[in-house]
Amino acid sequence: MGLLPLTYSRPSHVSREEFEARATSPSERASLRSGRSSLSAGIPDALAFDKIIAGETCPPMSVRDFMNYLLFIEFSAENLQFYLWYQSYSERFRKAPKSDLALAPEWTREMEEEIQVKLQREATEKMRRRPKRGQATDIFEGTDFEKRDPMAAEAIIELDSPPVTPKTQNDVEEAHPGELYNESVYCPSSLPSVTSTLRSPTSEAFHAAGAKAPFTIQPFREEIDRIISTYIMTLLHALSYTTHPSALDIAFKSVDASLRFQSHPNFVRWSVCNGNPPRVSFARVLGFSGIALSFGLAVMLVLSTASRGWRGFLAFGWAIGICTVVASYKGMCICMYAMHHRHIRPWELFLDAEEGAADSASKRSFDSLSSSNSFEDEPWLANYSSKNLMRKIFDKEAWIEEPVLRQIQDTIFVQSLLIGSAASAVLAVIFVFIPSGNFFSF
Repeated sequence: MGLLPLTYSRPSHVSREEFEARATSPSERASLRSGRSSLSAGIPDALAFDKIIAGETCPPMSVRDFMNYLLFIEFSAENLQFYLWYQSYSERFRKAPKSDLALAPEWTREMEEEIQVKLQREATEKMRRRPKRGQATDIFEGTDFEKRDPMAAEAIIELDSPPVTPKTQNDVEEAHPGELYNESVYCPSSLPSVTSTLRSPTSEAFHAAGAKAPFTIQPFREEIDRIISTYIMTLLHALSYTTHPSALDIAFKSVDASLRFQSHPNFVRWSVCNGNPPRVSFARVLGFSGIALSFGLAVMLVLSTASRGWRGFLAFGWAIGICTVVASYKGMCICMYAMHHRHIRPWELFLDAEEGAADSASKRSFDSLSSSNSFEDEPWLANYSSKNLMRKIFDKEAWIEEPVLRQIQDTIFVQSLLIGSAASAVLAVIFVFIPSGNFFSF
């Protein structure tokens, strides 16, 4: 396979805050739906999310590797578990007898919007019936909330984007200078305070689940109440009406967006790294050491009576050192790259035939209904932690089977080599033209 364009850059890390901020923007939300979002830039088509899920990729880019990444690195395996379960459930539902399907009608968008408006109207009516202390006037009188028609289209909350944690304008300007912040409907600053309105439905939800009423002065409790009354109550209404997969669309869309445009780019970026952190740091130290050694030799040659031509040979040392450093900052060890090897992950190191501890944890992670996603008690975790630094640096290696991942690494290596060659050529020319000091001879 050939190289990718030399302008290629591996996917940038997508933080939760960045994903949420972009997902609440109308223009970005449209690009998320179409699959053209900038959040997925740098991912070749062969490593697309759908191809990984369909099993069309090889280790270390398989769906099992993706699950392990979510389980052990991102700690969000429940998203992929739900996604895979929903796909399986939808397929099994479609194959059910027609007589059974007739008992579970589809949950439509119109029905979803009707429930949302109904819940908001009920909350509004309850709030209107509550008089102020000592008088019976409408507490919404004179407010923007009074003017808003609960049946209006803008009262319907967009549920195909994930909720966001409230942020102030100053917080956003510090994180993204010069950018405008599109407030989410979930932010307290963009909605009137209706905590008491939400308390009744949320209290009923907690009571139905057999849980105690929440501690109402906890931070972000108002936002959580909104999530319960909008997401959970709507979802419960849908599931009480039908078992059709469409009743779960509200949850599936949120999970799908999170997997596609946050977890998947981060997984591809993480998989490009062929060495563990100790090995990559070790390679970086060697690279800087090679650069420093070449500089030291260059200074000695300048101060000596040696011919200037000898200084040109130091370009090879600079090129290798700079190439090693640049590659290390992209997560690659060029020694392992030369063999197209990668370090075996910690949870892969302590497998015992078919019933390895890490393997059993990985298998359980695919069980959406019984997995606890907890691996703190797995023996491999303690075993790996007890290994000394040198053993971690020279850990076991495995062949990279996925050809497109090797193609990405080839491209990164060539980029690093070009940067190293250009920089070393400049340094060599500079030192060649410096007059000799003639202080000593070899």
